[in-house]
Amino acid sequence: MHLRFSSCIGTPVAQEGLEGVLGVISGILIHPDTAKIEGFFVRSTSMRTGQDLFCGSQDIVRWGTRVYITDLHMLAPVSDRIRLQPLLEDGRQLLGQRIQTVSGVLLGICGDVQFNTESMRVEWLFPRKWFSWKVALPASDIQEVTHTAITVADPLKKEPVQDDALEHSSELSEMEAKLS
Repeated sequence: MHLRFSSCIGTPVAQEGLEGVLGVISGILIHPDTAKIEGFFVRSTSMRTGQDLFCGSQDIVRWGTRVYITDLHMLAPVSDRIRLQPLLEDGRQLLGQRIQTVSGVLLGICGDVQFNTESMRVEWLFPRKWFSWKVALPASDIQEVTHTAITVADPLKKEPVQDDALEHSSELSEMEAKLS
């Protein structure tokens, strides 16, 4: 299933096979170099800690009107995930980051992303400039993600296209003239 992250905020998270809601999705953690969804931040409905818990994408069993996880113990503070600490300390992100082309043209701010729930990879970036959405950009166009901007490939320049049909028709006319 292909989802935009903005539509996922507030989606209930539940344990597979049990009734009740453990929390709701409140954030996302995306690896800036691979565009892989590492997991989601979950605002717990039962704990009053004020801290969002983290659910790794590998712990998600299925995605529907709720997000079902393998076990409620998979929800833990992100600081408990040692493997993610370098990523968190790095600080590079996609959402809220400036998007610019290699030649330096500002396309807007990354206001949303679309991802695939099966592969857990970002597929599209949605730039926003002022109050309007701009043309979606495929994640495959990302060249580099730095602390200050997401750099994407320059759009292809349109080259003049020759009309081969006209060229061939004039050649045929010349050949017919020679034969007659």
